[in-house]
Parts: sequence; structure tokens; C-alpha cells
Amino acid sequence: MYDHLTLIGGRAHPQLAADIGKFLNIPLAAIEVADFPDGEISVKLNQNIRGRDVFLIQPTGPPVNDNLIELLILIDACKRASAERITAVLPYFGYARQDRKDAGRVPITSKLVANLITKAGADRVLAMDLHAAQIQGFFDIPFDHLVASPILDEYFASLNIPPEELVIISPDEGSIKRVLQHVEHLGGSLAIVDKRRSSALHTRQANLIGGPIEGKTALIFDDMISTAGSIVGSVKVAKEHGAKKVYVGTSHGVFCGPAAARLREAPIEEIVATDSLPLQADQQFDNLRIISVATLLGEAIRRIHRNESVSYLFD
Repeated sequence: MYDHLTLIGGRAHPQLAADIGKFLNIPLAAIEVADFPDGEISVKLNQNIRGRDVFLIQPTGPPVNDNLIELLILIDACKRASAERITAVLPYFGYARQDRKDAGRVPITSKLVANLITKAGADRVLAMDLHAAQIQGFFDIPFDHLVASPILDEYFASLNIPPEELVIISPDEGSIKRVLQHVEHLGGSLAIVDKRRSSALHTRQANLIGGPIEGKTALIFDDMISTAGSIVGSVKVAKEHGAKKVYVGTSHGVFCGPAAARLREAPIEEIVATDSLPLQADQQFDNLRIISVATLLGEAIRRIHRNESVSYLFD
């Protein structure tokens, strides 16, 4: 059924790699990945991949540098083992927030990472919900960019919230285009939180544009939740303006630093995230729901392997 297709899962998210393999009914390739005492990464492929169409599944989330270097080494190993084509499957793309020079004498690290992946030997990249869509242009190889919004919208639609009682909130001005897609699919009205960033780590939520939301249910969507400062601030603004219930949806639950504690204490009915990143025990909380993107990624892999259209998945 899948002639010459090989799936390889790195150590970043073995469960997601296994779920994708299960969806495609393909076993993951036999590999050995280990760390030397000094921290260097050792990789060995234990099966022949000569002439194969290889898909490497490795989100570059925390620990970002370890997972990125492991990805590069895996790509190099596959290249030297004479794979016909290598596609880097990145459910989460690390360093995506460093996509431009927003101050003097700073790097554009997203471009550097793109160069590293390309130079290592990747022929194609498959990623999901980049923090900045223009990162696709940093790659000089084919790039397929998936979105998780249809999967998130399917879940929120199942809650049967009447459109006249629904307000969908963008946590900042930069997310308006993304949030408008949710409005189109779910109905309801649009509101925007006026967010002011004071530094790379601190933001302040000031005002709410749009509405009214008093007595209504608010859905707040963001592409990622990192320390949760912005999203919790947006929840606070929504409640101050009279929201009856607040739900949060995100493609990437990074949940680093104080995120879990902040989200546990916030007045949120439910937080819905995809499994683009693995969660540790201390990142879990009672009102967190995880929705799998294994089917989405697996179908994209199937279509790329068969040279079929991937744009179908945007619907």
C-alpha cells in the first residue's frame, strides 16, 4: 500500500510518532538513539532505507536545542544511508518566534534553523501552525504548512454553544486573521484584546475591542501557550467584561515555567490543546483536554508520499 515509505520517530515525541504509524498501519523504523556521557547524541539506523521515502517525526519543542540537534543528526544519517527523499515532520517548530529583527544586533534564528535543516539534507518539510506563516519562505525546499483549526473547531462545535451566545476572542492584534477562521467555522462575534508587550517575557492586556461579551461564552484561541501570561491576561479581561464562561484553544501546549500553575488558577472552563508536543506530569491539570493530530499528520504524509494534494486538509 505504501511502497518505499519509511517512518522514523525521534525521541522528542515517541507517542505521536507511534500514533501516526498506527494510523498509516506502518511500523516505525528500527533505530538506536542514545547520549554519550559528554552529552553528544548517537544515532544508528538498524534497517536498510536505501531508495526509501523517509519521514522523520520530531517536534523541536523543549528541550529545544537537544531535539533540534537530534533532528539534524537523524537527517544526516538518512542522507548518508541513501534515502531517496527525506521529509522533516515538525508538528511544532522551535525558534519560530525569532522570525525577524525587532531590535538592533539580534539574529533571525528561524532562518538559521531553516538553513540548518536544509543543509543537513532534508528535501521537504511538513509543519503545523507556525507562529509566523512567513517562515515557510525561509526554506529553499518544498514546505507543507498544516493548520489544526479544523480539529479544534470540530471539538468546540460539539459543545453546541448557540452562535448568538458566543464571542471568539483574539488574544492580540497579530492573531486576528487566524481567529477569523474560527469565527467563520463556529459563528459568533469577534473581539480583540489590546496586548502591549514590555519585553520578550512580559506583556500587559489593556482593553477589549469589539463585543459586547457580557453574559456570553468566550472562546480564546492562540497558536501556542508558553508561559501562559498572555492567555491568562486575556481570560482576566474577558471575565472583567462579563463573560459567563471562558474556553481556551491552542495548537501547541508548550506549558513551560509557571504556565501550569497559572492555568490551574485561572477561571477557565476548559483548555483544549493538540498533542503536537508531549506533556510531562507537572504540565497536566484537571481542565486540560488533549486532541490528537496524528490523523491530520498521517494523512498529510500519505498524500505527500503519493504526490497528492495536501490543501484538501485545510477543509
